[in-house]
Amino acid sequence: MSLSPLLLSLLLLLLLLLLLKVEPARATLIRIPLRRVQPGSRTLSSLRGWREPVKAPRLGPPSPGDKPSFVPLSNYLNVQYFGEIGLGTPPQNFSVVFDTGSSNLWVPSRRCHFFSVPCWFHHRFDSKASSSFRPNGTKFDIQYGSGRLNGILSEDKLTIGGIKGASVIFGEALWEPSLSFIFAHFDGILGLGFPILAVEGVQPPLDMMVEQGLLDNPVFSFYLNRDPEVTDGGELVLGGSDPTHYIPPLTFVPVTVPAYWQIHMERVKVGTGLTLCAQGCAAILDTGTSLITGPTEEIQALNAAIGGIPVLPGEYLIQCSEIPKLPQVSLLLGGVWFNLTAQDYVIQIARGGIHLCVSGFQALDLPPPAEPCWILGDVFLGSYVAVFDRGDMKSGARVGLARARSRGA
Repeated sequence: MSLSPLLLSLLLLLLLLLLLKVEPARATLIRIPLRRVQPGSRTLSSLRGWREPVKAPRLGPPSPGDKPSFVPLSNYLNVQYFGEIGLGTPPQNFSVVFDTGSSNLWVPSRRCHFFSVPCWFHHRFDSKASSSFRPNGTKFDIQYGSGRLNGILSEDKLTIGGIKGASVIFGEALWEPSLSFIFAHFDGILGLGFPILAVEGVQPPLDMMVEQGLLDNPVFSFYLNRDPEVTDGGELVLGGSDPTHYIPPLTFVPVTVPAYWQIHMERVKVGTGLTLCAQGCAAILDTGTSLITGPTEEIQALNAAIGGIPVLPGEYLIQCSEIPKLPQVSLLLGGVWFNLTAQDYVIQIARGGIHLCVSGFQALDLPPPAEPCWILGDVFLGSYVAVFDRGDMKSGARVGLARARSRGA
C-alpha cells in the first residue's frame, strides 16, 4: 500500500501541528518555606571575611551533570545567609552557610574537644544517634585567613530540601579555635565550589548528588533577600533557577578558573569620576563572603569617593544621612554594566536606638601567588541573582547574572 504525495504531506503537517502543541516536560520543583533568623544581641563580628583561604588552589577540571530542589536561607543583618540541612538517620538538623568559595561540608561533632568553645554554642553531630553512619576516620584540616578547624571525616546520609538519602563524606569538626565561629549564627559550612578546592580529595556534596542520580544538573542559583521588612532570607535552588527571582535576561560570563567561581571583570566605575580595575581584573563570586572586597589601594579610593570613614583596618563607616546623595558603583561583567546604588552597597544596622551604616566595600589583599582580585560577596549577590552552572565536557562552567526582583514585585 502506498500513500499519495498529497496525503503524505497532509499527514506530516498534522503530525507537525501535534508536536508543536506538546509542551516540554518540566522537572518537579521542590520548595521549602523560607525563614529569616532575627538577630539577637550578639556581637557583629563577621563583617570581616571569616573565611578567606590562605592558599590559592591548583587548577583542575570541573565534573559533568532538572530536578531542582529549593533550600531556605536565613539572613543575619544582611551579612550572614544560611539554611538547614539534615545529616544521619533520622536527620540531625544543622544551619549551614552554602558557600561557593569552598567545597567541603562540615559540622561540629559531639566528640569535639572540651576546650573548643564554638562547639558548645552550636548543634553537634552525634554519630551514635544515626543508623546510617559509616566511620571514615581520615583527619582533615581547613586553614582560613582568620583561623582554622580540624577533625575527622565521616560518611552519612544528607537531607537537603526535597533531596533525601544522598550519601556524602563530611567533616566532623573536633577543634575550632577561631573566635569568629563562636559568634556565627550557623553551625557549619556546605561548600559549593569546584572539587579541586576540597581538602583530602573529598567529593563535594553537589557532585555526589549528581553522581547518585538525585540531582540531574550541576546547576544551582542564589536569591538573597535584602528586604529588612520581610521574614525570609532568600532561596537556594538546586538543579536550576527560578525566573521569578530575577528580571531577565541572564548575562552569562565564563568561569576563568574552575576552582573558585572566578570570572573576568572588565572595569569598575564609581559615579562619573573614578575608574578602578581599569585594565580588567579577576573577580570571585562568593556567597561565603559578606561584603565586596578588593585590593587595598583601590578600595581606599572607592571608599574615599563615597565618603567612607576608616574605623578598622580595611573597614569603613558611612554617614547614614548621606546615603541618598552617594554615587552609583557599577561593575562591567560580560559586557554588561551591573549597577549598585547606595541602598545596595551600604549595610544599615539599627539596634537599641543607634543607626549605624557600614560600607559594603572592604579592603582585602589575597596572598601570593594569587593575582589582585575582587570578591563579589553578598552585597553584590543580594542585588543580583547568580546562576552557577558547572557545565559539562562540551561547555565550560559559567555564571549567569540578572537583577534580583524585590519580593513584592
